[in-house]
Amino acid sequence: MTNVELSDSKPPAYISEIFPLTFIHPLNIFRFRLTSSINENTKEIGNRLSFHLSRKFPDVVVTWNQGDFIALAKAGKQMPDKSEWQEVLEAIRTDIKDLSDRPWGIQEVRFSESTSLAPVVISQLACQVLQTNRCLSQIPVSLPSKVSQQVSVTREANISSEEIELENQLTPAISISVHSSILSKGTLADFFQNHPFRQNPEKLLVGLRVQSIEESSHGIIQEIVGTIGEKREELIKWATGSTSKQALREAPDNQPVVGIKFGKNPKLYEYAMAALRPRITSETEDRFEVQYGQLLSATKISFEERKKLLSEYKEEAFRTLEAFGFKLERSLNSVTYGSLFWYPQTPIDQTPLLFGNGYISVQEKILKGLTNGGVFRRYPDYASRPINISALRIGEFPVKPLLDEVENYLRRYGFQSKFIDKKSVTLSDNETKARVDLEKFLDEIAALEPDIVLIFLPKDDRNADQKDGGSLYQLAYSRLLRRQIATQFIYEDTVKKVDSRQILNQVIPGVLAKLGNLPFVLAEPMEIADYFIGLDVSRRPNLRGPGTINACASIRLYGRQGEFVRSLLEDGSSEGEEIPKKMLERLLPAAELDGKTVLIYRDGRFCGREVTNIVERAKAINAKSILIECIKSGAPRLYHSHQKNLAPPKAGLALRLSSKEALLVTTTVPVKVGLARPLRLRIHEEGYPATIEQIVETTLKLTLLHHGALQSPRLPMPLYGADRMAYLKINGIYPSISESDRQFWL
Repeated sequence: MTNVELSDSKPPAYISEIFPLTFIHPLNIFRFRLTSSINENTKEIGNRLSFHLSRKFPDVVVTWNQGDFIALAKAGKQMPDKSEWQEVLEAIRTDIKDLSDRPWGIQEVRFSESTSLAPVVISQLACQVLQTNRCLSQIPVSLPSKVSQQVSVTREANISSEEIELENQLTPAISISVHSSILSKGTLADFFQNHPFRQNPEKLLVGLRVQSIEESSHGIIQEIVGTIGEKREELIKWATGSTSKQALREAPDNQPVVGIKFGKNPKLYEYAMAALRPRITSETEDRFEVQYGQLLSATKISFEERKKLLSEYKEEAFRTLEAFGFKLERSLNSVTYGSLFWYPQTPIDQTPLLFGNGYISVQEKILKGLTNGGVFRRYPDYASRPINISALRIGEFPVKPLLDEVENYLRRYGFQSKFIDKKSVTLSDNETKARVDLEKFLDEIAALEPDIVLIFLPKDDRNADQKDGGSLYQLAYSRLLRRQIATQFIYEDTVKKVDSRQILNQVIPGVLAKLGNLPFVLAEPMEIADYFIGLDVSRRPNLRGPGTINACASIRLYGRQGEFVRSLLEDGSSEGEEIPKKMLERLLPAAELDGKTVLIYRDGRFCGREVTNIVERAKAINAKSILIECIKSGAPRLYHSHQKNLAPPKAGLALRLSSKEALLVTTTVPVKVGLARPLRLRIHEEGYPATIEQIVETTLKLTLLHHGALQSPRLPMPLYGADRMAYLKINGIYPSISESDRQFWL
């Protein structure tokens, strides 16, 4: 078999990483339920049981869906009978301590037309086949000899289930994507044993990203849950091929056992360190004595290599799936399914933007628009007085050429300004004293009541948020924001490497927006809704136990031309992912939204009763709510293909998965740099109806309204601001008032 969609002499114009599934012959299926039922509220247990069951019988995999377990065996293989399933379930129940109080019996579910397998179940089974058999290669990347002794970079495949609508019929599919992992060569036990800070295991280990050696799943260490001495026998009982029983017997009694959280699953999983490998990130590079920037270059995958890997992974997946009765079809492409791929009629970068005095321009000419038209809406404070500016440099590096041009740039856009103070300070090497001194300098600046403070920070403060005390950035931002004083931060390495004019071209529009001015809006109103809102949850680990303490920060309200109206910060904390009902009520004010149509973006999936609560609230205030899930991670990529070569598509390319779902590329990247990760947009069926084409067009337009930089962000602005505000809020950085008409988060 050849991967024709990547090697034909006339390749399609657009290609996805999604492969529809068909059948070579009927699947060998056994379907059953447990007498102690598992429903949507306990689906985490169903998924865990499926994982364990898939590893108990050779040539059989299991998935869980809506209360049923569905087992798939290889073609021609004997499916285990009920007694064998019962025996294995009993063993799992005995081995896993939090399931030991659940006596389960098996009830077979007979197949009929009404109980035929849904496409989503077929997709899940195909993914389970590939994940259980671990058939897709992990390919090492060559590294310099000095680095390769400690670290490995590997190419790996991500597999996920998909459900697509082809010719008005839902069809099962899977996606295969390529990514790179940076891992320590040794186990977490090796890393811990050889590290000089092992006497403080919580500080060294908590927050570290790790990968399970057996399942290759990624997680974060949340806490130390005990020691090997306390849990040795229990861990030996669970040990698999990746964690040898001998290694556990030989491990020191005082070696920590860690609790891992995988993705958004709230459950904490206990692991021996011999079963894990540390992942290396920019925040943890110092713990491994490597430079993350050097490793990052090895993670870049050329399009030629990506094409080769995709072909190899499809071949491997095809062979494995074939044994279970599946056939992997050609990937979704614009030759076979031309109507599923589209760009907006007007290229997104040519969407007209409205500046002051009725001047219209486009994204790549924002500076010209500000120069010729001025800002669309001037904040009342600056109608008759100049902008008062303070400057604070921390460290010794040149900033005068940049400061000399600030007033000229503001004048160019129609604003008078003046510096009321300029400070240059050197802080103590003692961190505690340095922070106290900085607080004093900031208080002196605040007493002068500037409108904005330009703060120049040393290079090494960029990644200092991970320290116990936090960064100078956090300290300065929080202290001035509480006094309603805007800030603009510029780092030492930026000042040294980038021309002052380029810095100011990026910075000054954002400064104006932070002060309450509205630089530009869409020239033509969006017809789909009256208001646009973003909802997000920022999560802080609960280090005293499993779960998280959450804070929701938003509402960010935008009008029909994408004009920023107001932000509202709401404080609240709860366990889990769901935004509480009372918080949603405060975030959807009746006075503003009465009788209006509101498009609400949720960062990720709606959780728990959020949809029910929003719909009830909308009905009570006579509003209509269009509910959109915007999922940022895990979406399969889209490609442009020409002359047998792959290339990144331009911003605006969409792939229609169904009438309710689409993939959308919102950023354009240079050909040699990388590949954009699409957003997954999903219309929730309980909201007010809209077409997926309308949602795609609206989302693209809302990416154009970022006033803090010339380049559009990946997310629509209601969400871009929502996650930023949530992050600041959970870290104690927020203004003294909850409601604001200034975009302070830019």
